[in-house]
Amino acid sequence: MEDREKAAPPSLVIGLLLIFVGLLLILGRFLGIHLGAYLWPLFILVPGGAVLFIGLLTRGPAAQPLVIVGSIVSAVGSLLFYQNATGHWQSWAYAWALVAPTSIGVGLLIYGAIHGRRELVKSGTDLATVGLALFAGFAAFFELVIGISGFGLGNLLWPILLIGVGVLFLLRALLDQRE
Repeated sequence: MEDREKAAPPSLVIGLLLIFVGLLLILGRFLGIHLGAYLWPLFILVPGGAVLFIGLLTRGPAAQPLVIVGSIVSAVGSLLFYQNATGHWQSWAYAWALVAPTSIGVGLLIYGAIHGRRELVKSGTDLATVGLALFAGFAAFFELVIGISGFGLGNLLWPILLIGVGVLFLLRALLDQRE
């Protein structure tokens, strides 16, 4: 007979989590900290994580769609948590690429790895790679070129680019006169 530790029942984990959150909210009230202003993205992130977890534990045709939906909702919740904490709301201009296709790819990759489905690992890896490339490209464009967040090359790039193009036109005009 094997000695195996039994996993905690889900109701025990959920009950402990709810008690912890309740105590945290009470502590916040006593300290005068409005935790809801900071933690509201958890109302998206936690259900997304729960759907993802349930999808990973489920067998049958509903499992894969649950994992994909859970990964999408978790990605949205994570992005909202980051943006709420930092005030960097402008990042939605390019952060959508982390929701789709990146989170879909990550969901497929995780599901495929757990269930031994190589084709899902491959397609998930490909989707996540495309999503990360889109995110990086659009982030560079919006942050460095456009300067959407107020930093980057946006303030200097356009004037420098205009000066460079002007110099090229001048050089061309001077070379045309010499001929």
